[in-house]
Amino acid sequence: MKAFADKLIEITERHAQEISEQWCKDIKTNNRTPSYHTIPDEECVAHAENFFKNLSRVYFSQRPSRDLYEYFTQYAADRYNDGIPCPEAIYALFMMRTHMWEYADSQAIFVTPMDNLKAIEALTRTNRIFELGVFFVAQKYDTLRKRDGVLY
Repeated sequence: MKAFADKLIEITERHAQEISEQWCKDIKTNNRTPSYHTIPDEECVAHAENFFKNLSRVYFSQRPSRDLYEYFTQYAADRYNDGIPCPEAIYALFMMRTHMWEYADSQAIFVTPMDNLKAIEALTRTNRIFELGVFFVAQKYDTLRKRDGVLY
């Protein structure tokens, strides 16, 4: 699986700008993410591109819990400071995951039946990463809101 995952992450990192531009276009018009609609395109693309270019650090980490915590709490703090509500920041993550996979799929890296099996394994791992990431994002937002005295 690692060879396939390497390929997936390598494609994501190599084409981070292209994936990020498409993600930005979609997030800025999605009715579930109105707070993103006014972010300048360059800033929007830069956020996603940074996310995609650093994904391998947590994907192949030898200490996944710690690295995932650091990675996603930094994402949460950045989005919180940008004024993005927690549900929108989380939905943006789901859209990033979707764009990453759609781009990989469009590159026909799933060619043989064995590739498809490896793709399922990589998708499962990616989902686990994002699921834990969502937990860390929500947790960090909670901490920041309490620090700032924001009531629910």
